Amino acid sequence: MPPTLKSLLGRRSGGEVVGLDIQPGLVAAVKASVNGAVVVHRAAVKPLAADAVREGEVIDRAVLGETLRELFEDSGLGKRVRVGVANQRTVMRTLELPPMADRKELAAAVNFQAQDQLPMPLANAVLDFHPLGVINTPDGPRERVVLVAAQRDMIESLLDAVRAAGLQPVGVDLSAFALIRSLYRPGAADAGRVLYLNIDGLTNLAIADGPICSFTRVVGSGLEGMAAQVAERRGIPLAAARQLIVEFDLGAPEQPGHPMQAPTAPAQAQPDVEESFAHTAEEDTGAPAVVFDDPADPQSAGAESFATGPEPRGEASVEHHSQAAAEHAAHEADAGYAELAGVDDLEEEPATFTQASEEDIRAVVENGIREIAGEVRNSLDFHRSQEPAGEVVHVSLSGAALGINGFTEALAAALDMDVRAEHIPLADKSIEGTLSAHRLAVAAGLATLEAPR
Repeated sequence: MPPTLKSLLGRRSGGEVVGLDIQPGLVAAVKASVNGAVVVHRAAVKPLAADAVREGEVIDRAVLGETLRELFEDSGLGKRVRVGVANQRTVMRTLELPPMADRKELAAAVNFQAQDQLPMPLANAVLDFHPLGVINTPDGPRERVVLVAAQRDMIESLLDAVRAAGLQPVGVDLSAFALIRSLYRPGAADAGRVLYLNIDGLTNLAIADGPICSFTRVVGSGLEGMAAQVAERRGIPLAAARQLIVEFDLGAPEQPGHPMQAPTAPAQAQPDVEESFAHTAEEDTGAPAVVFDDPADPQSAGAESFATGPEPRGEASVEHHSQAAAEHAAHEADAGYAELAGVDDLEEEPATFTQASEEDIRAVVENGIREIAGEVRNSLDFHRSQEPAGEVVHVSLSGAALGINGFTEALAAALDMDVRAEHIPLADKSIEGTLSAHRLAVAAGLATLEAPR
């Protein structure tokens, strides 16, 4: 039997935990609490070197570890962290099993089913499950169980980098679940199924009914891929290209050929640390999350590993059993960082390091929006095939994309859907403008296991 997340990555509660979001181009750490909404009390952000993290997976542990060490240095943030993971090497399944009162019996049944349900070798998988209750089906009562799996080597590489920075990883959670916790607004007048979309270094998608996740998927490289295209096409540093992307105004009239001045030095990083004016609330261990504890921590052994969980009736993997699902998987495999970061062969004059035309920037951003919109539509189509009654009422958008003027409107037009820009509340309004609060959604959700009620 493969090791379970309970034994390898279970949860330990108690004490302040900092949410740590690691993605291509950025690391963000947040101290937060829940008071009607997830509220940020202290935050630190830092740019991350290109290729340290790609498609949500750690490529260079040494670079990531050193960046995290610098991020937390003199930050005032605690060293106990819960880390988000978003990539195509995590899997979420919902199983329906005969009702079983005995937990060991249920665990054996879940592990047996996992052999057929998971698109990864069980020898390299860590598993966890959480029963959601008994439901009535045409075949009689069935126990609905959420099964979550992650590839062991991917998780261990992530935790090695975190430990190398002198941090204590006490948990790993799906970034999609953290995103839902962070942006969920209880009691909304038009409450219904919502598509949460965080477009930053990569693009993370989740569909939820209330706080309960039914589908999650990483759908593309996001703004980091766009910046890589601009950097390569125009021969400028990636840091400069990142700045050009986030400062671009999609709402401005088009001026073909008009040059934009690109920074000749790397863009200045956001301030790393914000002062704290309140304390993080005690964790609510009954809140929606899938959390894995540090396997090196002896106190983790035997801990309950899965808090009262989202009800993910869809999938985060790239392999499915139907033809439509196979097409979905092919789209997912083809939409990664490597493709978007690449550049078609263009016959053009060599570019200088100081100029990039508005036309070029607009073309990259608009093409990026079209690609993201296409992947979102594919995901919605697949979700409808699994959940015919589950129509999405609107899109909640967060991430660095909100820093681009006109992005929300352009995405809404591409999707022909209601897209709403979401911002994380800050406990201290004086820190507004010192960092991009819309980039803190995932980290804020990781800082607490409690969803707003």
